Amino acid sequence: MAKPHNVSVVTGNSRVIEEESKHRFSYSATKVIGNGSFGVVYQASVNETGETVAIKKVFQDKRYKNRELAIMKELTHPNIIGLRHYFYTKGEKEEEVYLNVVMDYIPDTIYKVMKTYTKTGQQVPLILVKLYSYQILRALAHTHAVGICHRDVKPQNMLVNPTTHVLKLCDFGSAKRLIPGEQNVSYICSRYYRAPELIFGAVEYKESIDIWSAGCVTAELLIGKPVFPGESGVDQLVEILKVLGTPSREQIHDMNPNYREFKFPHVRAHPWSRVFGPDVPQEAKDFVSSVLVYSPQRRPHALEALLHPFFEELRQESTRLPDGAPLPDLFNWTPQELRSVSPNVIQNLTPAWYRR
Repeated sequence: MAKPHNVSVVTGNSRVIEEESKHRFSYSATKVIGNGSFGVVYQASVNETGETVAIKKVFQDKRYKNRELAIMKELTHPNIIGLRHYFYTKGEKEEEVYLNVVMDYIPDTIYKVMKTYTKTGQQVPLILVKLYSYQILRALAHTHAVGICHRDVKPQNMLVNPTTHVLKLCDFGSAKRLIPGEQNVSYICSRYYRAPELIFGAVEYKESIDIWSAGCVTAELLIGKPVFPGESGVDQLVEILKVLGTPSREQIHDMNPNYREFKFPHVRAHPWSRVFGPDVPQEAKDFVSSVLVYSPQRRPHALEALLHPFFEELRQESTRLPDGAPLPDLFNWTPQELRSVSPNVIQNLTPAWYRR
């Protein structure tokens, strides 16, 4: 677990207000690499070591509980961004306090990778689609095993090392520990990746909303654009209806038992083969169609989803990255992953050559 360090950072007029360790690190911010309603992310260098890091600076609004730091302290996994240090600073006004979270700097995201291929008129290589999707599900398996739902799975929140193609899930600003019987906000998750039960106003949803989002990311990697590009909350549902068809009363009940509006035009399901076209292999279409289903309880557990034949190539010892380099380690299971499914699942996911 990371502890606060005696640190300083060049990010404008901030002043460090937490100094609780004998260790001292200072950071020089070099440029802004992300910003939004959450705050600002800087690329910075550690003055003492020369390392490049990322620092996420978030305003601490006393009216709202900030869960991100507590959640990041709890998550240690090869496919989840790690917390290196954290510190608090004051802003220009005396009452302003900011949390600064220091993480490893990883230059690319799935979003950037897709943009790079799209600009040249190419599709993301299928082996990378499999590799990224696999690592997303592993990250979610670990996160869900400790009862935490990410609630904002999208290409921009998947960091990718351009050399090793190791993926790390990041940005836990919307994440929350889901407690059975406790209500949660339904207006959560970026629109293109929002599970249908959220659109139907469910407030007692489960971690399966992340599995839906992961399926949307895989589909986007395969076709090079969002599979459900709704322009508003209502339009998002329309885009889903165009592909999955009108949900039955039973499916609506599965998504939100308290939903009482059943006035939908009858729309027939659109075959996934037409959504993807002939260039996408059948096993990829089958995988996406097994994940993007209305009923949350029918979506697979993250690790069980990895048993799908779509990922079989990743379990072959001879499989290589497009540049000929070996794949990253995909079978170094964490204790949390091991506890989340039956031993048979782990055994089937771990190839014999790796066990030897």
